Amino acid sequence: MKRAIIGFIILNLTLFAQAYRGKSRMMGFVYDEQGNPLEGVEVKLYNVKRASGFTTKTDKKGEWKALWVSGGTWYIDFYKPGYEVKKISVYLREGEKKPPIEIRLKKIKGLVITPELEGLLVEGNKLFKAGKYQEALAKFQQIIKVFPDAYPIYINIGNCYFKMSQYDKAIEAYKKVLEKDPNYVRALIAIGNAYLNRGNTEEAMKWYGKVQMDKIDDPTVLYNLGTIYYNNAKYDLALKYYKKCVELNPKDLDGLYQLGLTYTALMKFDKALEVFKKYLELDNESQRAQIVKETIKYIEETIKEEQKLKKKQK
Repeated sequence: MKRAIIGFIILNLTLFAQAYRGKSRMMGFVYDEQGNPLEGVEVKLYNVKRASGFTTKTDKKGEWKALWVSGGTWYIDFYKPGYEVKKISVYLREGEKKPPIEIRLKKIKGLVITPELEGLLVEGNKLFKAGKYQEALAKFQQIIKVFPDAYPIYINIGNCYFKMSQYDKAIEAYKKVLEKDPNYVRALIAIGNAYLNRGNTEEAMKWYGKVQMDKIDDPTVLYNLGTIYYNNAKYDLALKYYKKCVELNPKDLDGLYQLGLTYTALMKFDKALEVFKKYLELDNESQRAQIVKETIKYIEETIKEEQKLKKKQK
């Protein structure tokens, strides 16, 4: 499936040669929980169709801009030291000028940002994004040594171990966060991810089940959880996550596609048709759009056959 469970998308502008260029435009504002503009937020944008993207930052007004970009589905990550990472996806029509996108970042609980802490965080995250996980781990461990109360940093530590496939150590680190905040959603999901990568699906499901869906407001997280349940044939549970994913982002093509497949798997054909037709309103030409059209034909034929059988039974 499409979305990485852990980590950021690393973009190389030279490699991609600005393949994301087009006639569309979007911009937005990033605020803290009190509505104050946040300056210096890293905004990472990645166009799925073009397999290309770039990074920009917010100004003093909390504003960021992406001008003359290609249409299609964009994944956008918002990152600032001391705040929880926010991930969204946005669909742009070619030539569309998107209304301003407003985002609010939550401050990480229990984390007081000092210049020294911020410096170590920035260094650690740069090393992590560059794939230097051992070096990044050393920076994050240094933060804990100097600032023992900065327990959310154990998420970063766990992510380093996760990337190095040291899942037992990753789980141990994530649980350090839960000792301070038992309902920390990112830690609960991360533990589930670690168990899943170890091949222990049953244990992974137990941890995913601890996540209260009404507290998740990130479409990417909802999509990932829905996909995990879908891949394990737990379609009723997958449906709940895909539905909320699409409610939060009605133009999420991946979410719509998976929601349609889930309705189909549950034999809720009327709902599946409704979702797939919404998909085609947004994407009518891609390879997957052709699959959707074929699926619609199959569903319509199935419905006709069912109606014929009902008439014969009467």
